[in-house]
Formats: sequence, C-alpha cells, structure tokens
Amino acid sequence: MGGKDTFNNDILRVLLNLMLSPAENCQDFFYFYTFFFFNKMKIFPVEKIREADAYTIANEPIASIDLMERAARQCYRWIKKHAGRYRTIRIFCAPGNNGGDGLVVARLLARKNYQAEVHLVRVTEKSTDDFTANLERLQQFPEVIISEIKDGSTFPDIASDEVVIDAIFGSGLSRPVEGFTARLIRHINESGAIIIAIDMPSGLFADKPSAEKAAAIIRADYTLSFQFPKQAFFYPENEIFVGHWEILDIGLSANFIAAAPTNNFYIQKPDVQTLLMPRHKFDHKGTFGHGLLIAGGYGKMGAAVMAAEAALRAGAGLVTAHIPVAGYQIMQTALPECMTSIDTDEYIFTSLPGHLENYQAIAAGPGLGTKPQTQKALKLLIQNTPVPLILDADALNILSENKTWLAFLPPDSILTPHPKEFERLAGKTKNSFDRHALQREFSIKNKIFVVLKGGYTCISTPDGRCFFNSTGNAGMGTGGTGDVLTGVLLGLLAQGYPALHACLLGVFLHGLAGDIAARKLSLQAMIAGDVTKHLGKAYKKTEDIS
Repeated sequence: MGGKDTFNNDILRVLLNLMLSPAENCQDFFYFYTFFFFNKMKIFPVEKIREADAYTIANEPIASIDLMERAARQCYRWIKKHAGRYRTIRIFCAPGNNGGDGLVVARLLARKNYQAEVHLVRVTEKSTDDFTANLERLQQFPEVIISEIKDGSTFPDIASDEVVIDAIFGSGLSRPVEGFTARLIRHINESGAIIIAIDMPSGLFADKPSAEKAAAIIRADYTLSFQFPKQAFFYPENEIFVGHWEILDIGLSANFIAAAPTNNFYIQKPDVQTLLMPRHKFDHKGTFGHGLLIAGGYGKMGAAVMAAEAALRAGAGLVTAHIPVAGYQIMQTALPECMTSIDTDEYIFTSLPGHLENYQAIAAGPGLGTKPQTQKALKLLIQNTPVPLILDADALNILSENKTWLAFLPPDSILTPHPKEFERLAGKTKNSFDRHALQREFSIKNKIFVVLKGGYTCISTPDGRCFFNSTGNAGMGTGGTGDVLTGVLLGLLAQGYPALHACLLGVFLHGLAGDIAARKLSLQAMIAGDVTKHLGKAYKKTEDIS
C-alpha cells in the first residue's frame, strides 16, 4: 500500500491519537481537523505552485508539455464560452511557459476557426522546450498569422473591438518590466480591447508588492488563474490590473495540495457547509444561547437595532441589548423580539449589565460613542467578561486610544475593524502585503481573531492562519453593514460555534446575504437592513448541497 492510501491512513492515525488524548488536547484536534478538511482552496506562493506542477509531472505521471496542454485547454474553454467568435483574438507570447500556454490556446482556437493572430515577444532569444514544441505545432496551422516583436519593432495596431490574450510573463516575473516590453504593455493597455491574462497579468507580482499604478503592468479585464488564486488578487491596489479573476482547475496533484502547508486560505461554500450545526426537533431557545449586545447611543440607536436583529436572524435563541434610557422605546418598538437591559445613563453607555455570566456571547461597539464614561465602562467590560468579546466600531476606536487594554482581552475575542480602524489599532503600513503580515502578527501576539473588513474580508487567527472570504460586493459599502456583521457573529457565538467557525461562517453568510440582496436590488440601492433580510436565504443557499 502506498501513495494516496498511505497519506489518508496517516491522517486517520493522527486524528485518532488526538481524539483519544486528554481533554486539554481537544484544541489540537480542532486545529488539525480544520487544517486537513478546511483546505478546498489554499493560497500558495508561486514557488509552491511550481512544486505542485513538478510533483504532478513526476507522480501522475504526466509530461510537462501535456500538463501545459491541459492548462491551456481550460483557458481555451473559458475563452470559447465568453469571447465572440467574430472578433480577432491577438495572443502575445514571450518564449517562456506562459507563452507556451498562449501558443496552445492559439492552436485550439484555430481548430475551431477563430481568427487568431500570434505575436511572439522576443524578450530573449532563449525559449523553453515546451514553448518551442508548441510553436512547431502551431506552425502547422498556416491560417494563424505569427509575427515577432523585438526591441525597435513597430507594435501591431489593436482595435478596440478585438480580444487580447496576455501570455507574456504570467507568474514567472522576478523584477519590474522595462524596455520595449514595458512600452508594449502600455500599448496593449491603451488599445481599449478586452484583455484576458493567463495565470497572472504580466508585470504584476503574485507574492509581493508591485510598483505604482503607472508601472508597466497589464490591466486585464479577466485573469484566468491556474488551480489557485494568487495573494495579490485580494488587495484593492491590484484590482485595476487583475480585473475579474477565475480559477481554472488543471488537475494538479490532490495529495500534494492536501499535504503542502500554507497559512492562507480562500473561503468558499463547500468549506462552510461542513461547519453548520444541525437543529433537532426538541431544541428550544435555551439550546441556541443568549447573546448580550452593548450598543447604541443618542442619535445612533439604529446601529443597536441592526446588530440586534442580525444576531436574532443568525440564530441566537435570546438576545439582550444593553442600551441607554433614551433607546428603550426605540428598541422595544423596532425589534420586540429583543430584550433590553437599561443603562443608568440617559444617552450613553456608562454601566455594565448584571450577571455577565448568564450570557454565552457578548458584543460591544455599534453606536456607542467614545465619551470618557463610555471608555471606563468598556474597560470594566474587558476586565470582567467571562467569555470572549466581539468588539466593533466605537469599541475599537476606544481600544485604539488605550492599547494597553489589548493585553486584557479574553483569548479568542474577535475584533472586526475596517482598514482605517485597523490602522489606528496596529499601525500604518505601506501596502496591503505589509498590512496582511501585520494583521497576522497582531492576532498571534494578542491571541485574538481579527476580521479585517474589505472586498475580500480577511480573518486572521491566533495560530497565524488567514482566511479570505469569497462572498460580498460593493453594494455593502453603506452605513450599518458592519453593525450587521457584529450581530451575525454574536448570534453564532451565542449558539456555541467556536470562535473560528463563527468568523468563517459569519463572514461568508454576511457576504452571501449581500450578494443575494444585490441581485434583487442592485449595488446602488442596497442598505444594511437588506443584508439582514436576506440572511435566511443565505443560510438556505449555504445548506443546499447541489
């Protein structure tokens, strides 16, 4: 017995040892389970992807040129589905393996009578063996026009109604593009044609910051990435280059992917489906926990109402909102399902509710304000809470002014900052790669989860892993959606979800509810309450195994 069977037996052996070990090792079992089974989409650096290629070639086994054929065929199928047959398709290929992919695509298009033209970008006179072999194959199709571009060449005219396929450098770039290739990239960008990048837009680095926006980087409308997303895809400064990206499965070794370590993951529906806890016939409101929300202030009671409703919609059995006196009638009228605990102050948060031990989860921050009395009350909450906290909005603003309090946060607490709030908490960074590293360090140092909100909300964990979310849209960029997320997390923690599962599932459901709302209402017309209204449909869609 060997190969896949041995690998799977090793997993089972470790699982059994952890399951039968003392109770204090349960967390080890939990992290092991998540590592091996929550890995539907790992995010690897380029060098690890090259190792996956090499392992697949050696162990499938498959010749490298045939693996290139497989990858390019996936690109061809995508292009065939999305590109108009009557448009000229121009394919720019440098003499490396990314260019080899482009040559295969050109041959496959020619077989189906597409009008394809290939431009060989001679950045060097050397060519990879697979590039050379595929060029010889393509030359058997005389209907495909093949031309060379060298330093000093006149660049081809590109009409705005044409399609350009970028197969110049892909992910193999090690330094910024210069010289005539840089001029060619700018020429392509200025054409107005639809640009499709194979694997990576040429000129963009996958695993480190790229140059400023004026640099020579392909500005793709679509990027077709092989097997895995690249880390650069998740950062806002690269959207102008990456465009809409899709992952094409090229059949790299599943054994290698499962065994190869990484600290970065991409959350998708199959991953969170396994986290959903079932409900049983004789369950009741006590089964699903009691969450405490400390929120709201004069003029900002809407934040408390939105967070409380989201907590209930997320499935909490009971929710109590601790609010100032002025918010009592508002909460009781707007959300009669929510119980209230009344602060001693008329307008702001100044005192803790009694019996904190009665709550399974506690969240604080939406609409609180940052008055000195509120800061003192939040400090007391941090010092006295018996469970991990969820802190958002003004609670984070207060914490950023009192950073020594971070040391007193209960382990596994959850902070949900947007980028500016995180900057105030952890410090400024030069770019998103640096911010990502700082977020990871911040979670490890403080033993907390950080949910950094954005286009691909990133969850960092106390053990140093990061999970990028796949759901959500720009329509959620409206006041109150963060308060809704706080409520969703509160509702999940109250039900007994571990903190990591609550973060993963909460962020996914929150974004999916926003996606469902956007399809019905448009990105422009969405408000935060629309996300809450569609949480039920998000749950149902997540549960659906089809």
